[in-house]
Amino acid sequence: MSLKPSIFSCVQPSKLLLIASVITLVGCGSSDDNDSSDDDAYVKLYNASKNAPAIFLTIDEDLDEDDDDEVEITYTGVEYGQSGGNKELEKNSYFYELAWQDEDSSDRDNLEIVAQGQLEIKNDAIQMIVLSDDITSPQVNIYDIEVIDDDNDVDDDLFNLRVLNMHPDSEGIDIYLSKSDETFNEAVLIGQYSYTMLSDNQKFEQDEYIFYIASAGSDEVLFQSDDIDYAYATQYVMVVRENTAAGQSPYVLDLVSNSSTTEYLDFNSEGQFRVYNAIIEHELIPNYQSSLDLYINGEGDEPVLSDVPVGQLSETIVKDKGDYSLDVTVAGTDEAILSNHLLTLPESADKTVFLYLKEDDVDEDGDGDVDEDGDGQVDEVEVTINSLVVNNSNRESIYDHTITMVNLVDSDDFTSIKFYFVRNDETIDTATNKSTVGYTSTDTINLLNNTYQVFAVAQEDSSEIILTSFEFVLDESSTEQFMIIEIDENSPTGYKVEVVEQDEAD
Repeated sequence: MSLKPSIFSCVQPSKLLLIASVITLVGCGSSDDNDSSDDDAYVKLYNASKNAPAIFLTIDEDLDEDDDDEVEITYTGVEYGQSGGNKELEKNSYFYELAWQDEDSSDRDNLEIVAQGQLEIKNDAIQMIVLSDDITSPQVNIYDIEVIDDDNDVDDDLFNLRVLNMHPDSEGIDIYLSKSDETFNEAVLIGQYSYTMLSDNQKFEQDEYIFYIASAGSDEVLFQSDDIDYAYATQYVMVVRENTAAGQSPYVLDLVSNSSTTEYLDFNSEGQFRVYNAIIEHELIPNYQSSLDLYINGEGDEPVLSDVPVGQLSETIVKDKGDYSLDVTVAGTDEAILSNHLLTLPESADKTVFLYLKEDDVDEDGDGDVDEDGDGQVDEVEVTINSLVVNNSNRESIYDHTITMVNLVDSDDFTSIKFYFVRNDETIDTATNKSTVGYTSTDTINLLNNTYQVFAVAQEDSSEIILTSFEFVLDESSTEQFMIIEIDENSPTGYKVEVVEQDEAD
């Protein structure tokens, strides 16, 4: 199979394929001639270890004389697929440490070191530290990236781009580029990259572009980005890494600038969703027996999910990206209990749809009085079935985990519930990890591996009421979890918390 020609191949100039939108000044061993007027020196951390928690970078002038160091800085933690941005330093030799937070404090002394070494901070250069591979035996690569100053460039409508391949594909990848109004047929091969390879700088006209990824030597597209707008004369590193989200493409692109990182998922990837049935039985829907069917409008007469029981997550449904209308019926019947609820699935989306029952007092004449006969009872109630759509976490950290709390308790006595995650040496009053969640709302918290006593507490007037409590254990084999609090008439307290995995087990 023949490859698309590259305009950056080191061949005779007469054989170069020229296009107006793409210009390189580094092909065939040439270099960029722009000089910076300022002696800028920077360090940057990028986290490419997919099972790592947030990674902290410490820069130290002298490991043995901490009290006298002029430079001893620990920067904010960097999650997988993110960069800490350029950090300016004086030109010098430094020690570095990469570590994760395994205590409550993020002070350097309380961090768990996973890698350390030395690096040389140079004028007019960025030292880009990249942590990759399994966090239990990580690899560190340091890339020396020239700071390019285009302020005095005779043609200032260009931007600078390097490609860094951090996807562990032994055969490497090919990357193609086209303008946003073109297709892969018009795309140009800009380079072939093996694992951990950083390309030379290339200059392109400021415009909107689409990137394509194929296996080395193939023209089968395995990834296509959305339109990416390069509107500024600056420099970027485009990092290719593993996709931990939904979708069939194995790749994700991270566009790393001097100060931020933007993620681009495969434009053509499918999305997926599951349904959690929190609909309790009610006298106003007498045929409902704690089980439902779910349909997608316009996709046939058969349900896409059948007989989903209350308190359970369904199997995963994979669909093309797009907007969908959902109908819910009593299981095995055509009795609708919810109609035309919107579900939007962007590329590589991974969502959970929570279905729940809400009971409302009826005020027929709108006077605010729901006890017209004065017997102390609400005259009439009505019920509705509602949906709450939540994005699932795709983190794969083995040392900490994302817990998403979902509050489906409809109560006249309180509007929110506070979750306390109490460790062995804590009480509710001293618990560090806690979160308040309103009705039909969610909140997330990252918890380190440990054993927790979880308390769900509500405030009724001046009293705090424990709705439920249970033991919760997190370790390296744990996954991201939902904690769903619901009314449960069979529970001693009248409430329960269901703990379920956010991602369906393989």
